[in-house]
Order: sequence, then C-alpha cells, then structure tokens
Amino acid sequence: MRLLVVGRLNGQLALAVKMAMAAGAKVSHVETIAAATHALRAGQGADLLLVDYDLDIAALIAANEAERIRAPVVACGVAADPQRAADAIRAGAKEFIPLPPEAELIAAVLAAVADDNKPMVVRDIAMQQVLQLADQVAGSDASILITGESGSGKEVVARYVHQKSRRASKPFISVNCAAIPENLLESELFGHEKGAFTGAVARRIGKFEEANGGTLLLDEISEMDVRLQAKLLRAIQEREIDRVGGTKPVKVDIRILATSNRDLTQAVKDQTFREDLLYRLNVVNLRLPPLRERPGDVVALAEFFVKKYAAANGVPERPLSAESKRRLAGHRWPGNVRELENAMHRAVLLSVGPEIEETAIRLPDGQPLSSPDAGSRAAMAAADAAEAVTRAFVGQTVAAMEQQLILDTLEHCLGNRTHAANILGISIRTLRNKLKEYGEAGVSVPAPQMGANAA
Repeated sequence: MRLLVVGRLNGQLALAVKMAMAAGAKVSHVETIAAATHALRAGQGADLLLVDYDLDIAALIAANEAERIRAPVVACGVAADPQRAADAIRAGAKEFIPLPPEAELIAAVLAAVADDNKPMVVRDIAMQQVLQLADQVAGSDASILITGESGSGKEVVARYVHQKSRRASKPFISVNCAAIPENLLESELFGHEKGAFTGAVARRIGKFEEANGGTLLLDEISEMDVRLQAKLLRAIQEREIDRVGGTKPVKVDIRILATSNRDLTQAVKDQTFREDLLYRLNVVNLRLPPLRERPGDVVALAEFFVKKYAAANGVPERPLSAESKRRLAGHRWPGNVRELENAMHRAVLLSVGPEIEETAIRLPDGQPLSSPDAGSRAAMAAADAAEAVTRAFVGQTVAAMEQQLILDTLEHCLGNRTHAANILGISIRTLRNKLKEYGEAGVSVPAPQMGANAA
C-alpha cells in the first residue's frame, strides 16, 4: 500500500510513519496540502493520505476532488483533542489516529480504510479452475480480459493476478471507465499538459504513467467511447502515450488487465467496440461464473463477510446457524458476491442471539431469505459436494492430486488423449509421458472406449 504523509515529520508523526512502514506501507512525505496535491497530480500516487489535523483537511480534499484524485484521508494529531478530531472527520477524513500511535491501531486503520485486504475466498471447483488458469498466466505480461456478471468479483481477481505477477511490488492502478465522463476519461488515462484545456492549471500525470512498472486495470472497458478506443489501442501496441496537449510521446511499461460485464463479441458486431482492441485485450480470457453457478463458495464467502463486518463494527463474531447456511446456499444471488456481502453486513448488525439466524439475513427490500425449493436443494447438494471434494484434497501431495486430476479428466474424455490434454492445458506429449509413468507404477490408466479416438 502507498501512504502519503502530509505534515511536519517531528516526534510522534515520525513514529507513526515508522510503524506504517513496519506494517508494509510504502511511505512518502510532504509538509503542506498544496505539496500533497502537487505530488498526486505529478503521478506519485497514494492509496491513503495520513494528514496532520492542524492542516486544512477540507481544502486538501477539495483540491484533490477538483483534479479527480480520490484517495481516502486519515487524520492524526497529538493529544487527541476530541473537538478537533471530530472536525477532521466532518471535513472528510475517514478515520482519526491519536498520537503517540499504537502499532496495532496503525495496522488496523491502514487495512480498514485502504481496504487492501481482499483475499480470494474460493471453495467451489468452478472458481478453482478459474484461479488455476489465472496462476498459469499471471507471471506473463499478456493482457487479460476478465468477464462476468456485475458483482461477481472481477476486480478481486484482477488484484489476485497482479499479486501473483512479477509486477506485484509495483503499483496496481484501477480506472472505472463507466464512472468517468467521456470528455474527462482521456485526460484521466493519458494525463494532460498545463493549458491543454480550460481548467488545466498544471501538468497532470495520467493513470498510464502512474501505473508505470505495474498493472493498469481498465474496469468496464466496454463503456469507453470508440474514438478513445483507438488511442488506447495505440498505447497498448506501442507502449507509449500522448498527454492531452503534449508534443512528444511518453514511454510506459505496464501490464493491461480489463473487465467487462457485457458481451464484447456482440459489441463488436454492434460497432460499439473495436475488434482489433478486443484481440489485443483478450489474449487470455478469465470468465467468472456467477455465484449461482458456484454454490460451494456461498457459505465460505458469507462466513468471511461475517468476520470482516463484525470486526469493522466492533460487535461479537457470531457463527451462522444451520438454517442460515441452508438458505444462503439456496438463494440465487442475482447481485452475486456484492449482494451477498451487503446481506451479511446487514445480518451482522441485526443479529442479537448466539448465532446469526435466518431471520437476520435480509434482501435489499427487507424481506428474509425464503426456504429453499427443490432446485435450491440441488444447489445445496452441489455445495456440499464441492466442500467434500475440497476436504478430500487436504493431506494429499501435489503429485497425487495431479494424478487424480489427469486420470479423472481422461475418463471423462472416454480415454481420448487429445481432448484430455486440451482440457488440462498441457501438451499431448506431456500427457503421454505422465500416463506412461502411472502405468509403470501399476496404476490403471483408462483406455479409449469404443468409438473414441485415442489420438
């Protein structure tokens, strides 16, 4: 996490900086709010600002907003004057840290406000297969298109890919193409020079340059105007960008990830998305199944959110009742993981007994989850099966798991070596060598069935 400290580094503030660095933050420092906005405009980048509450926090936030720079602010101050702390919160600070600081408090606030803690919670075989593919391609610089319904966790997977890549120590920068007005998105991506347009009072470094050396996520890429898509294509091909109003190109070294909840192939047919850009972005496609297609994840995610929001709200962490688990697994979750997260946040706040009962888990309209029907019971059975499969893996070696996967896939393909190799993502030669090993070790290897080509 990148932390920008704003204020004079003396005494207790310097100690807070050391604690933040010990908690894993990459820290930089300026003394004034004007210097803070200038540093952010110049592309220094920050995930969180730690600001002395003697400074004008409201002015800092307003100056950043004017530049479309949105980084959360945490105020800090000596003696913990309650009135000044409250004023800082009213001015827009997300939290207040009293000085001298406590190491645990620093670490907790950094994690809570920056919200970097977005682990992959995966139990279902469908998502395990997605992550297996993500692991295979994360180490490359290939562009990846992550597709799936809204709320299915596309940005979380993008962060996962970045963290597994060789660029993990460099910035991960996300741009929501749907949230930024069309006339501002070009400047947001590529930056601008002073005087390039009305309001461009200083040079502004864009997200491409801010992400230099790291990863740039273009969230909801399908919403980008076709004219700007042409400039994006050139930037990806040439690895250089032109600032708005600039006179010479700027080289960048980044890995591009993109997400979409729309069918981009259809968008190409509708002439709202460039076909050549789709080819550039879709070197590898990670399709996230909706939550209803990964029932094994539902309860695991629910339990994770219970723990998260119990800690965030300072309430006891209560386990889910058996009936709650049944109803959670039986609901279709049209809003996917985002809807489930919101439901569990409400449940944490509404629960009063020793367990989180089904009556505390409510839909956005306030209605409780209904009892599972026959189709839902089938989904729950699938969830139980997925959990059983996961438990079965515990204690096995990687070689044993690989052997089981290869033999199961070969049996599924009626012994067809070529089809099995394609599904497994390995060469036919590698598959044959593995099968030869297993045969020599006395393991029964499925033979091609009648009518199936052994290849």
